[in-house]
Amino acid sequence: MRLLSIGEAAAELGLAVGTLRHRHRQGLLMPLGRIACGHRRFQRDTLRAEPAVAGKTVCYPRVSSHDQVEQLTEQAARLERHCVDAGFRR
Repeated sequence: MRLLSIGEAAAELGLAVGTLRHRHRQGLLMPLGRIACGHRRFQRDTLRAEPAVAGKTVCYPRVSSHDQVEQLTEQAARLERHCVDAGFRR
């Protein structure tokens, strides 16, 4: 049985290493143990990705100066179309 490093485990789950560390601190994902230098080791067959908690997504248009108001409205419209296409709720 080969144990996975946190980077290998993150790659298996398609998550960032920081996300695995955070989930470990929360008690949502427990490593099999740690090696002598303190690095976490995970067992491949016990890995499972917990669904992400639904949160809020905030999109806002932004420009550098007041002279760019026209660009601001175009940006807002593009962002709104993107949110609708991505399935975000209002």
